[in-house]
Amino acid sequence: MKGIVSIFMALAAFITGHIMQFDLRINPEKYNLISVKTSSVPSPVTEYDFDGYVQLSEVNMHYRVYGEGKEPLILIHGNGGSVKSLSEAASYLANDYTVYLPESRCHGQSSDPGVISYELMAKDIAEFSEALGIESPIIVGHSDGAIIAINLAADYPDLPRAIIACGANSKPSALWPYFIAGVKINNVIKHDKLNDMMLTQPDFTEEYLAKITCPSYIVCGEYDIMMLSDHLFLHNSIKNSDIAVIKGADHGSYISRGGKKAYVIVTDWIRTRGV
Repeated sequence: MKGIVSIFMALAAFITGHIMQFDLRINPEKYNLISVKTSSVPSPVTEYDFDGYVQLSEVNMHYRVYGEGKEPLILIHGNGGSVKSLSEAASYLANDYTVYLPESRCHGQSSDPGVISYELMAKDIAEFSEALGIESPIIVGHSDGAIIAINLAADYPDLPRAIIACGANSKPSALWPYFIAGVKINNVIKHDKLNDMMLTQPDFTEEYLAKITCPSYIVCGEYDIMMLSDHLFLHNSIKNSDIAVIKGADHGSYISRGGKKAYVIVTDWIRTRGV
């Protein structure tokens, strides 16, 4: 019986996805379907300015810093990532900002305190900002980093100047079944608490998302791993938010590969919003 239910749920998700893709085609303005032009992007900063650690209450956090711009910007990588994941984006954004790349707990060279959740990682970023004296940073997160950015904006509303959440989901069931199946298979091969987190978290409700007051940009790829309906849910629930779907992009092509598109997406929105 459970197998039949799972098949019907997967079929319903497949049909819903195609309906949403059709809606995207006939109503591109509803989703702000955009192409990203990179012809006028400045040259990247080739070297980071600092590589080291800061001791937080539960984590010895490894991080890097790129650039010496007036305004601070924190880039948060996704599940299983490290300082290398968004280093190309950082190298371009360093033309305009002082860019901080922290490694989340249980990732990279940061310590593993044994427990992990999006809420705890948001707390770590709040402590990281306080420890380094970072005031009113722009927070840019990809995938799990985008979920952390949303948690941070809801739980620490006075901290971020703005957030840009690239590829977030409000709940695990909003991810496409093929992706969930892949995570479950990986967890069978080698059990991992990072996989457990993706399979059970987050659980963003309208009431929780309504706590976010800072300007927010909800971004995903046209062929991302979450359903477009969930992308709209995040946008509609975060009142002071804008939305964009990057034409032709998948989950990471516009933010974690190359860096030029990330630079344009971030700087164009910040300039447009006057953040």
